[in-house]
Amino acid sequence: MTTLGAVFLPQLPPERLRSIVTAADEAGLEELWLWEDCFLEGGLTTAAAALAWSRRLRVGVGLLPVPLRNVAVAAMETAALLRMFPGRATIAVGHGVQDWMEQVGVRAASPLTLLREYTLALRALLAGERLSTRGSYVRLDGVALDWPPAGPAPILVGAMGPKTLRLSGEVADGTVLTAGVDADGVRRARALVEEGRTAAGRTGDHEIVMYLHAATGPGAEARLAAERVRWGYTGDADVLVAGDEHAIAAAVRRWAEAGVDRVILQPTPDDPDPEGFVRFVAERVRPLVP
Repeated sequence: MTTLGAVFLPQLPPERLRSIVTAADEAGLEELWLWEDCFLEGGLTTAAAALAWSRRLRVGVGLLPVPLRNVAVAAMETAALLRMFPGRATIAVGHGVQDWMEQVGVRAASPLTLLREYTLALRALLAGERLSTRGSYVRLDGVALDWPPAGPAPILVGAMGPKTLRLSGEVADGTVLTAGVDADGVRRARALVEEGRTAAGRTGDHEIVMYLHAATGPGAEARLAAERVRWGYTGDADVLVAGDEHAIAAAVRRWAEAGVDRVILQPTPDDPDPEGFVRFVAERVRPLVP
């Protein structure tokens, strides 16, 4: 079954999060995803608040830019979330926007090397291992968590390019695709992930999570047209959907058939009713998606 969620965009002020979490939880939304975009809101801070304010809502952080966070700190915070809210938190890591990484003085000469070292170290720490490693970027000396997660701790990687998609298949439990990927792009991405999994001898599930631009209600088409310009999509790129629940559910099914396991609907930053958007996704689109 396809998982359906929505994004809380960090262009909204953090004090707005609680009302949207409450609306999502009451409406039965499966997942709410948060971003750690510079220089807006911290992903783990907002995730902890969202989980505490809700009863059943699952919360994803997609993604944590690995140059910004020491891996031991990321492991400590992730483990705390997973222990306090079992089965309800999903954490993804990734390169981050390189211009932002440059702006704060942490841009890596080899983002791929950093992401590989970081993901492997994070996986080991969350598994309760005591880790010593001296990589090009990740250096730990006998580090172990006193409170590792009590259960599984899946790690997702945000990926766009072929090398990162293959790496995600090698080292991660799932892949997060950004909005702007069409159905054919999903198929290509999944094939690259599978190449990495095969090379690493990995078996088991590997979920594909993808953000999908969506808008409904008055002005939906105009708002998405502005998003097309803002993100630089070509005029014929089939990467956005506007309309009622039937139109949006049909798009979700199209991307699911291409290989996406968790479709996370991404509203426009100027959506006039963000609380209404999460209710719309849960109450009107969800029943139409198998």
